Amino acid sequence: MSLLRRLERGDSAKESADRRVRGPSAAERAREYEWYPDLKIRVQNKLLAELDTGLDPHAPEVRTTIEELFTTILAEESVVLGRADRQRLFEAIVAEILGFGPLEPLLADNSISLIMVNGPKNVYVKRRNNLIRSNVTFDDDEHVLRVMDRMFAPLGITLNDANPVCAGLLPDGSSVSVVLRPFCLNGPLVTIRKVPRQPLNVEDLIRFGTLTPEIAEFARATVIAKLNILVCGRQGAGKTALLNMLSMFIPNDERIITLERNLELQLRQEHVVPLATPTIDDALASFAAHQRTDRLIFDLTDHTAAAAFIMGALRVSSMAALSATTMEQALVRCEIALLRAYPYLPLAQARSVIAQAIDMIVVIDQLRDGSRKVTQIAEVVDSGPTRYQLNLLFTFEQTGIEGGKVIGRIRPTGIRPTFEARIRDAGIYMPPSVY
Repeated sequence: MSLLRRLERGDSAKESADRRVRGPSAAERAREYEWYPDLKIRVQNKLLAELDTGLDPHAPEVRTTIEELFTTILAEESVVLGRADRQRLFEAIVAEILGFGPLEPLLADNSISLIMVNGPKNVYVKRRNNLIRSNVTFDDDEHVLRVMDRMFAPLGITLNDANPVCAGLLPDGSSVSVVLRPFCLNGPLVTIRKVPRQPLNVEDLIRFGTLTPEIAEFARATVIAKLNILVCGRQGAGKTALLNMLSMFIPNDERIITLERNLELQLRQEHVVPLATPTIDDALASFAAHQRTDRLIFDLTDHTAAAAFIMGALRVSSMAALSATTMEQALVRCEIALLRAYPYLPLAQARSVIAQAIDMIVVIDQLRDGSRKVTQIAEVVDSGPTRYQLNLLFTFEQTGIEGGKVIGRIRPTGIRPTFEARIRDAGIYMPPSVY
């Protein structure tokens, strides 16, 4: 073989190897599967026409029945497909008939935490803190609505012009919300927030750099000492994951009641009573506190829930997660919540109630490199009848950026908390060096 031929062959082999790594281009995929949508719709419609409408979609034999009819229809249509294309077509049709259509592979992917449908042709996902556009698409608006109808049918919710904004929970606890036209000009807007199948534990958060072993030990001591803890941070910062981790420190012999709108907490203790409700108010918190309860854990979704946490924390040891960028903002939100729930309550008295109810605030944030870190821990101190103060115990110090990664560590401020005695009373000794 001549040198020129060897070089040409080498280039061709290199191009093939590059193509295998990066995958086919959009144009190549379009040419390769230009037959796919029409064939899928044609076979699917025939299959639906021949399938017994009385079949239970959850029965194990239904998939076998669909596969037999699928094979028969392909033979009648004289369609010859390779094994991979045949399986791809079959799985897509099964997802349309029994599942959630194009969303099925995204829902099954454990690395995806968020699915966002911005109209039928724009589907985005959040995978490992990165927001990326998916290659999944719907045929049209009606296709999106069919899948959404299937999601909401078990909840007794109907999507239509009279009910264009809906929210609910999937069987696995994932939350889904839908907004239809005319509110969304580009087509149906769907947001699915998935519940991780395996919650993060303290070792995971230490490995990710969210907190240090010292902070984890301090947090464990405060939970065992039954301090009332408020976790705050911006949307998507990891508040629920951190609250879930703190909840793991609760002793197994305690009775725990969770109050959430979306069932995202995944506690591993034996005696856990989850309450899922769209509205968390003081009456519900009071009821939960009087059920021989050792702990209340709140997901604070609105002002009524924040007020319920404050009042619940006066009755029984409580923890909660609240959307707020700073500790000061979190306290202001609690003030507003309390004054809305009790409009005749003076502001000074509301602040006194908050200071008595909250012992500690933990702030978690997502930094510019996408990492999530505990950035501040402070004690809330009642400093008089009209105000409270924050004693900052730990704060994150950024020392630089290397390769786009934020470098820093959370460090003690030297202030010892007044609740240190409560930690000692719980039988835990924290060395002075911690502070």
